[in-house]
Amino acid sequence: MFLGAILDILLIVAATPFVYYLLALYSSVRFLQESGQSQTSDTGFTPGVSCLKPIKGLDIEAYENYASFCRQDYPEYEVVFCVDPDDAALAILEKLIRDFPNCRIRLIFGSGRDAVNDKVARLERLTKEAKYDVFVITDGDVRVRPDYLRTVVAPFRDPNLGAATCLYKSTRETTLTQALQSISMTSDFFAGILVAWCLDGVKFTLSQSILTTRRNIEGFGGYKVLENRPADDLYIGRFASEQGLKTKLLPYVVESVADFHSLRELLIKRVRWMTVMRHMRPWGHLGLLFTWGLPWALAAVAAHPTALVAMGYLGGYLLCRILVTWMIGIRAMKQVGIWKRIPLIPLWDLMAFCIWIVSFTQRTIRWRGVDYFLRQGQLSPAARSAVPDASR
Repeated sequence: MFLGAILDILLIVAATPFVYYLLALYSSVRFLQESGQSQTSDTGFTPGVSCLKPIKGLDIEAYENYASFCRQDYPEYEVVFCVDPDDAALAILEKLIRDFPNCRIRLIFGSGRDAVNDKVARLERLTKEAKYDVFVITDGDVRVRPDYLRTVVAPFRDPNLGAATCLYKSTRETTLTQALQSISMTSDFFAGILVAWCLDGVKFTLSQSILTTRRNIEGFGGYKVLENRPADDLYIGRFASEQGLKTKLLPYVVESVADFHSLRELLIKRVRWMTVMRHMRPWGHLGLLFTWGLPWALAAVAAHPTALVAMGYLGGYLLCRILVTWMIGIRAMKQVGIWKRIPLIPLWDLMAFCIWIVSFTQRTIRWRGVDYFLRQGQLSPAARSAVPDASR
């Protein structure tokens, strides 16, 4: 009797991920509707823009990524790179300057600071030396179309807009690991992004495309306050909201060149992401327990091994996951070839669930070959000897 009641309760709890999936579908539909209403660019609003790029190492297809920012259909902008004098990317940047003489390209060498997160230290210098007051900050693996600046800067005609960001997709996938990474972003990560957008508004930015202003950056004290923090990109939107400024998730989609060479690289990065999120939003991270549809569906079938339960839970899980991926990947982001990656969703969901469990066991995160503790939101080297390496 008691066991039967427990199994019945398990069936009810196992249905909670369907609430999340329906919310993800609703959020996707809303985002699609609002995107259709705001797609037109205000061509009359073209303030000067500083495109800021902290560069470390040579990204895959780096030249084409950088060159896409030099081909912008925009009247007044600059592209500013911060790079070390001995960096392998320097030769590419010098070629870029020769190939695009009409584009204002500047090189800044080194951050001039000693920080755990040297990328953020470079951004501190870049924002200080930027000529214009609208900043477009992107990673080195990002590629954009010629209409990028004209489209994403237009919303800043609203003086109360402090930050904006975009979703992103891979330029292509040539390996199973890259395909797995791509479908994980579309079906899982961006679904959570849209749910957050729907429920709580946008209080974050994504590093592939951070759009902000000097007013926002100076208002929270500049990038120097983030030099020892992980996930610095998320804070730009959060700090804008804390200052009473708006943050927007724009319908524009940028491209990112896939750079995962092995499944191990992907797993290490995702464990780091999950561990950081556990420290930044502990209760929200714990709440992810009720969003994992496949493990709960399997638990329901194990508790009640009948054809009806299997069809209801496993069939419902597959239907919801396909609908969410279709709505986000095909309707909202216009991705091609996504149907070929749909069979990878259950595999990713099981992996993601395991990564979530592992994140609770992590005392440190590994970033650029160095282990760090996360203490009160700050990165602290796990070994004193790691400090010079992190600085380099």
